[in-house]
Amino acid sequence: MRMPRPRRPHRASPDEIRITRDGDYAIIAYADDAVATTHFKIGSEQLAQMTDEQIIDFWNDSIDARDRFMAAQELVAVEIPMGKPQLKYEELSDQWVPRGHVVKGLILGSDGNDIEDECITVDGKDLTVREFVRMLSTFGGWGFRLVFVSDTDIHDEPVIEVREPPPGE
Repeated sequence: MRMPRPRRPHRASPDEIRITRDGDYAIIAYADDAVATTHFKIGSEQLAQMTDEQIIDFWNDSIDARDRFMAAQELVAVEIPMGKPQLKYEELSDQWVPRGHVVKGLILGSDGNDIEDECITVDGKDLTVREFVRMLSTFGGWGFRLVFVSDTDIHDEPVIEVREPPPGE
């Protein structure tokens, strides 16, 4: 079974990471295997003069800069106009990929006994569960919102309420 994609590195304390050196790189390995190990390029001359504490400070400064940059970015989600293809086939990766940030389609059921019989339709193309998940993986590391609507309303922006559903719903 394939391991899930590692989580994005975060600010670290000395007890959370192990630092090793390799040429120009400080290798930052978190104690939590679910967090990505990073080969942090510093340069061999500068790295040779740094203590682990200085490397951690430099690392945390870079994490802070990354987080400030990401917070300043405003993504405008692109929705492909109705009637235009939402997906394109990429020969190089041998898979369907979204042309925008919004994908609308229909979930077609089966008897539920075999996941391979399940199907999702986008733009009239029937995708297996595997093909659909591969298509989603082009946004690996991103967050997502999944909203279910009637098959007649997929082109309309739904009204969304943030609340707990009534008991039994």
